[in-house]
Amino acid sequence: MSKKKEKKEVPVQETPDQVLEEQAETAEAVREAESQADTPGPEPEEPAVEEEPVVEPMVPKEQFLRLAAEYDNYRKRTAKEKEGLWADAKADTVQAFLPVYDNLERALKQETADEAYKKGVEMIMNQLKEIFAKLGITEIDAQGKPFDPNLHNAVMHIEDENLEENVVAQVFQAGFMLGEKVIRFAMVQVAN
Repeated sequence: MSKKKEKKEVPVQETPDQVLEEQAETAEAVREAESQADTPGPEPEEPAVEEEPVVEPMVPKEQFLRLAAEYDNYRKRTAKEKEGLWADAKADTVQAFLPVYDNLERALKQETADEAYKKGVEMIMNQLKEIFAKLGITEIDAQGKPFDPNLHNAVMHIEDENLEENVVAQVFQAGFMLGEKVIRFAMVQVAN
């Protein structure tokens, strides 16, 4: 008994280049067949091809100037962002020390018989104010000034005939600014 081995054909996978080549050959054969046709018929209209606008290549000098301008803008923008981050970091740091400032201010207002203790608290308060000044932090001057909602936080209202209308009568908590930015609004009492 002899056994015959059956060979199975394995399909050969075509590469993309071979597929494109076959498609091109098929398209060429169709074109030839159409041109050799005996009966002239209406010619099929070819779809309109949109032409892409021609972009003129830039002169190297123009390219250089554009690149230099873009770099200059980038440099200015990053410098501004860096300065803004530095100002925000200073404001956050000072904001963390404001409760210490408030407690020292309250300690100075208390009467004490110990002059050395009072002198020590005054020295600490002056040192903290000097540090604020070096950082560019200024206290908002509010006492006796017209009320400004951009700088002051009114928590009380008082009727006082000695003061004009919308004038700060008393400051409960000092406010602070860094340049034009308010770090903490001054808590005030407004007259009339």
